[in-house]
Amino acid sequence: AAGTSAYDERRQAVTAALNHAYDLVLARRARQHGRAPAPVRLLARLNVVVPLVEAAPAAHLRARLVGPLPAEVPAAVRKLADAVEEGRAGDPALDLPVPERPSEKAVDHALRHAANVVHEADPDPHNVDDRLGRPAALRVRIRRNTRAVLLSGASWRYGLRLALCIGLAQALVSLIAVPRSYWVALTVTFVMKPDFGSVFSRAVLRAFGTVLGILLAALVLAEVPRGWWDVPVMMVLAALIPAFSAKGYAFQTAAITPVILLLSDTLNHQGFGLVLPRLYDSLIGCGIALVAGYLLWPESWHTRIGDRLADAVSDTADYVALAFAGGERPDRSVRLRARRALYRDLSAVRSEFQRALTEPPPTGPRAAAWWPLVVAVERIVDATTAARVRIDHGAPAPAPDEAAEVERELRELADGLRTDDTLTEVRTELPGDENGVLEPLRQEVRAARAIAGPDLR
Repeated sequence: AAGTSAYDERRQAVTAALNHAYDLVLARRARQHGRAPAPVRLLARLNVVVPLVEAAPAAHLRARLVGPLPAEVPAAVRKLADAVEEGRAGDPALDLPVPERPSEKAVDHALRHAANVVHEADPDPHNVDDRLGRPAALRVRIRRNTRAVLLSGASWRYGLRLALCIGLAQALVSLIAVPRSYWVALTVTFVMKPDFGSVFSRAVLRAFGTVLGILLAALVLAEVPRGWWDVPVMMVLAALIPAFSAKGYAFQTAAITPVILLLSDTLNHQGFGLVLPRLYDSLIGCGIALVAGYLLWPESWHTRIGDRLADAVSDTADYVALAFAGGERPDRSVRLRARRALYRDLSAVRSEFQRALTEPPPTGPRAAAWWPLVVAVERIVDATTAARVRIDHGAPAPAPDEAAEVERELRELADGLRTDDTLTEVRTELPGDENGVLEPLRQEVRAARAIAGPDLR
């Protein structure tokens, strides 16, 4: 996808895949002692992806300037993926064009290194570049996790919100006769689940989806005879769940509701009598979650998403300083860890903004206005990586004051995002060599400053 409009989407997918893969390997290592051959080989193969990912921004810049990469390059990467999947080893056979530019040399070097590692039958555990580090002892991990849970303000606040909502639900059903009171508490729990995004949007969407599902369930319960007819009807309704789930939470709820009611009718034989209790209980649960789990907690609807973005910009400035520290070549392992941590943080920021987009005003419109700046920050990180990779493979290094000026601009942007003040000035030009390696980075910084405007709020 280098040089095309699909590059950003592909890079985000790679970031998510790398995060997931490293989490899986780290979880496997946590259950094993010493260096087992299979995890070592997996780790060695996973680590070679990192130089390829680091070379991708340079390849993207090269493709935008002089055209797409030769077809042999992505074909070679796909062959490596096939070798990993099939567990093949042996002599790597690469048919790659001769690299000329620094970005082409970076891709060629990363590919050949990856091919050597992937096709190595039994890698030496002591030669594996273990960027994950050895897992700590079990008692140390337990102590760390326990401390993180007990001292986490977000965990305590979520626990209080959920306890308040469940307490109100139980108090209400104890005062009011509700045929299936457990549906109220279940609805509250589903709406309040912390990894499902905005409580406001989930409460509204669940109420709307329940109404749609009730209408479909009422039609099924009223028209379909009880007995063997339940089997084909259940097959059709169950098939709708995965198809509707991809369209959103309201559609998922609308698809699941008739299935639940039909199963309940199979056990209780109440027919249409299940419809209204399900509707009442779900709407009550959504109302409790919306009021006691959302409106009573200002942090949920006054989210300062600008602070999260400001932290990301500040971390990006640190990365720029590390990549071009005094014009010297920084320690590669330190830089790789910093880049991986930054991409992971940016992925979390993107998720936070996507959640904020579903909030009502003013949070939703503010997140929508700042969304292009999130993309701009990701482009700045890519441009920084591309510049460093090109320097490592022969491009002239920039003057120290050029990198320092870019860093200063980013820190000023971060400070502006943290306050209600305006930036001092949105400059259209940054000093530096127009033909130098930092020019693409300066262009991305100028674009970010222009998106922020002088009026950040």
